[in-house]
Amino acid sequence: MDALTRSPEDDPYTAVPAVPAVQVVRPLTRTIPAPAPERVWYASYGSNMHMDRLTAYIAGGIPPGATHAHPGCRDRRAPERSVPVELDGSLYFATESLVWTGGRGYYDPTAPGRIRGRAHLVTTGQLSDIAAQEMAREPGADLDLSHVLRDGRHALGPGRYETLVCPGTIDSIPVVTFTAPWTLREVELRTPSAAYLRHLAAGLLDSGPWTRQDTAEYLSTCPGAAGTWTPDRIHALLPAAP
Repeated sequence: MDALTRSPEDDPYTAVPAVPAVQVVRPLTRTIPAPAPERVWYASYGSNMHMDRLTAYIAGGIPPGATHAHPGCRDRRAPERSVPVELDGSLYFATESLVWTGGRGYYDPTAPGRIRGRAHLVTTGQLSDIAAQEMAREPGADLDLSHVLRDGRHALGPGRYETLVCPGTIDSIPVVTFTAPWTLREVELRTPSAAYLRHLAAGLLDSGPWTRQDTAEYLSTCPGAAGTWTPDRIHALLPAAP
């Protein structure tokens, strides 16, 4: 159960959920790792920040906005924990999404800035099966994480989400995500659609401490969205606050 806090503006007998703090991702010491860890933090910076969509990758099913079903993971348990995170690097939009139309979100860990996301504590097998589905592969085989844990980056193939990145650790547990093999300087940027930005914003707001206006400003500065999507335009996409 989440910790409870009380707000002086609220009824003194009404407890409200505490806002989760953004987790600090500590740089990984680059040494040859021990045998693969049993658990890892899967850091999502795109549509899988939203739990409804992540659930389709874990338990199987059709995620919101998609048209085809995912087979799911061998282990269909929900993540042990999910926490908001910030990583060094940049979110940018490129290539054309068949699901959302417009640019897809990618992570460039070499670019200046900070990228926001949500880290899910899962088993290594679950991470492997989520990655396989993102890479349009059949899930069922565990990834060899030794290269990415040693070097911080490991390209499994040339595809859009076939490059593993380990930016560091949370509570001494490795953080792993996946992105494209190129950097934002090596690809043509593409403007994301309203539906995609709305979904990313919803995932960030569901993750924890970020406000609606702050989220709109963050997304408006990301390469591919910057110059087209202003904070006011993104803010207008969001449903009215309850």
